Amino acid sequence: MHIPDGFLSTLVSLGLWALSLVAVGFSLRQVGRQLDQRQVPLMGVLAAAVFAGQMLNFAVAGGTSGHLLGAALATILIGPWAAVVVMTTVVSIQALVFQDGGLLSLGANLFNMAIIGTTVAYFVYTSIRKLAAEKPWGLFVGGVAAAWASIVAAAFACALELALSGTSPANIAVPTMGGIHMLIGVGEALITFGALAFLHTARRDLFRHDPKAFSPGALAYLFGLGFALLLAILSPIASASPDGLEWVAAQNGYLDAIREPIYQLIPDYLFPGISNRALATVAAGITGTLLVFGAAVGVAYLHRTKSPNS
Repeated sequence: MHIPDGFLSTLVSLGLWALSLVAVGFSLRQVGRQLDQRQVPLMGVLAAAVFAGQMLNFAVAGGTSGHLLGAALATILIGPWAAVVVMTTVVSIQALVFQDGGLLSLGANLFNMAIIGTTVAYFVYTSIRKLAAEKPWGLFVGGVAAAWASIVAAAFACALELALSGTSPANIAVPTMGGIHMLIGVGEALITFGALAFLHTARRDLFRHDPKAFSPGALAYLFGLGFALLLAILSPIASASPDGLEWVAAQNGYLDAIREPIYQLIPDYLFPGISNRALATVAAGITGTLLVFGAAVGVAYLHRTKSPNS
């Protein structure tokens, strides 16, 4: 769902940049006040896992594909403010290093995936947990519902932005983007359920939201980062079908509106200089996973240590 440059008008893009900067800035302040030092590496591991997970597109009916968003899983594990920072790190590096999503459109992609996705996931999840009176089933039902709702809400936001930009009429953009992402959301929900089931068994302290009860050792973080790297290594098996937004753009005749990026570092997740496509993808995936891990840890650590409560 990464919007390339050319799909949105300059006015819409700049407006979403402004909204995203305010929201991300506020989230960073909240992280600085609330995040415990022991949770900083967890943000890096989550960011790495989300990045690597997003490289594994899965096939969806109709010749399209989808991938993990990850906003719901991050929100459940570390709360909405830290989740916004994690998602911002992932989406920013995807645009800046891998040219996945445009630079002018980066504000829109942050708004849709890091802010809308996280906000919707938080309210859906917490509402269901309250209804469940904190019983275990609330974690899984809430997680599944939050995962599905987050990606669908992000898709609807994208559709409205396309309509406001004059790229596609709302009566076409909204049902097509919403419809295909309702299907993709099923995959998101299943992946989130599997992750929650595993983590609830292996690391139940992750769900207590009490920093004093959260004390994983370095080995746990290394295992998490290793799992993210494994996902990156598996990236060549991902579906080659167009993702939801690309498929909708092709079906509705505005795919040619894409503007080429002003520079290219590791475009299309293919590491330059490696002729074998699978190896180039693996190299790009490993590079991105480590970059995102380091960036998320660095951002979280710097803002945490600047907090007056440190």
